[in-house]
Amino acid sequence: MSGIYIHIPFCKKACHYCDFHFSTTHGMMNDMVNAIQQEILLRKEYLAGEKVETIYFGGGTPSLLNKDQLELLLNTIRENFIVDENAEVTLESNPDDLTKETLQMLKSAGVNRLSIGIQSFREEDLQLMNRAHNATQALQCVSDAKQAGFDNITIDLIYGLPDLSADAWTKNMDIAFGLGVDHLSCYSLTVEPKTALAAMIKQHKVNDIDEGAASLHFEMLMKAAAENGFEHYEISNFARNGKYSRHNTSYWQRKKYLGVGPSAHSYNGDSRQWNVSNNPIYIRSLTENKIPSEMEELSVKDKFNEYILTTLRTKWGIDQGFVSSEFGEQMSLELIEKLNIQVKENMILKNGNVFTLSENGKYFADRVSSLLFL
Repeated sequence: MSGIYIHIPFCKKACHYCDFHFSTTHGMMNDMVNAIQQEILLRKEYLAGEKVETIYFGGGTPSLLNKDQLELLLNTIRENFIVDENAEVTLESNPDDLTKETLQMLKSAGVNRLSIGIQSFREEDLQLMNRAHNATQALQCVSDAKQAGFDNITIDLIYGLPDLSADAWTKNMDIAFGLGVDHLSCYSLTVEPKTALAAMIKQHKVNDIDEGAASLHFEMLMKAAAENGFEHYEISNFARNGKYSRHNTSYWQRKKYLGVGPSAHSYNGDSRQWNVSNNPIYIRSLTENKIPSEMEELSVKDKFNEYILTTLRTKWGIDQGFVSSEFGEQMSLELIEKLNIQVKENMILKNGNVFTLSENGKYFADRVSSLLFL
C-alpha cells in the first residue's frame, strides 16, 4: 500500500495562524498545475510499482482547482500509477468554495472524501483567524456535501483560541457532533513564529493563548467524542463507523508515499525527500524537467525515533515484537526499560506486548515520545 499527496499552494486569504507554504496570488495556478503534472510523470517510478490506495489533495486550498485542473492531475496519476479501484481520494476544502456546482464537479471527478476546514462555527473566531468563510457557510457546506452524495466527510476544528470559553467550545462541539459526520480532526491552536497571529499577540492586539484552557478543551473533547460514539484513534483525530483517514493513517504506519508540488514531502522507507517551498523556482525547475528537492537518507536511529513518534500517537501504539524484529533485541530491551518507567508514571498503558498512551499521557504525547528516543 502507498499513497500520493498533491500540494496546491494557493489560498484566497492568509489565515492569521498559518505557516504552511501558500500564496494568495493565483496568476500562476495553471503553470503550477502543469508543473505538478510534470513532476508526477518524472517520479512515476518512485513507489516502485506499489498499488496506490490513497490520494490526498492538500494545501493551501485545493478546492480552488477547477474541473479541468483537478481532472488533469487525477488522470495523470491514474495513467502512471497502479491505483486501487477503491482508493480513498481526499480533497481539502474551505466552506466558501463548496457551492452545489463545485460539489457535483468534485464528485464526478472522482473525489470521494472531503476534508472541510471549518475551524469554528463562531463568527468571532473565524474573524480572529481571518478565515474566508462565515458561520452560515460552515453549516451549509456539510449539508450540501451530503446532498451531493458525499458520505465520507471530515471537518477540522481548532480549540485553545484566545478567550474561547469552555461554554463556547462546548457549543462548537455540539454543532459538530450534530452534523452527522463520521470524522473530526481537532487541533490546539499554536502560535507559529512570523505569523500574523504571533505579531498580533506581541502587539497586544489579542490575548496570548492559555495552555490551561487548551488542556481543558482537550479534556472536554475526549469526553464528548466518546459520548458521541467516536474513537480517539490518533491524538488529533476521532472517527466512528470505521471512517479513519486512510491516507493519514498510512503516514503513522510508515507506509510509502509520494508528495508532489512545492514543499511536498516523500518517503520510501529508506529516505525522505522534500521539494522547494518556492512557487516560481518549482515551476521553472519542472519546465526544465528537474525536480527541485533535497533528500535525506534515514539512519537506523532516524527510523527508530520516527517509529516512536508516529505510532505512540495512535491507538495501535508501540509493538515490542515489531521493534525487536526491525531494530534488534538490544534496542528493544532498552526501549522496554524506558517504556516501563512511563507505565509507572501513568503516561503509558501496557497491553501484552503493545504500549499505548494513557488518558493522562495524551496531554503530553510529544514529551513522552522524546523520552523514548535514542
